[in-house]
Amino acid sequence: MPTDVTVVLQDEPGQLATLGGAMGSAGVNIKGMCAFTGEGRGIIHVLIEDEATERAVAALTAAGMGVADHRAVLVVDIEDKPGSLGELARELADAGVNIELLYTTFGGIKVVIATDDLDSARAALA
Repeated sequence: MPTDVTVVLQDEPGQLATLGGAMGSAGVNIKGMCAFTGEGRGIIHVLIEDEATERAVAALTAAGMGVADHRAVLVVDIEDKPGSLGELARELADAGVNIELLYTTFGGIKVVIATDDLDSARAALA
């Protein structure tokens, strides 16, 4: 199962390079990512394979980066057409699933979804 790792960085040059280098040195492939900054911090969500989580957390911690969280997420194929996101979000809403995080992956057209109810989300999108 894919895993989202939340990393907290300083909002300064070189931090993303350090993150990428640490993950690469640990042999962890980044499948997707989103990043934003505010109040002097960067919040990065990195999509990796579940079996790489322990290595990723260890590498990021050794590089002096704060790992705030890691959790299982869904990675869902989505059509490249107007309205696709609305349809996907409506299916989840109708199933009572609250989307806590959503971002895209590298390559292809997929979205990563974090929720506190993965089972209901899977069932709604099956």
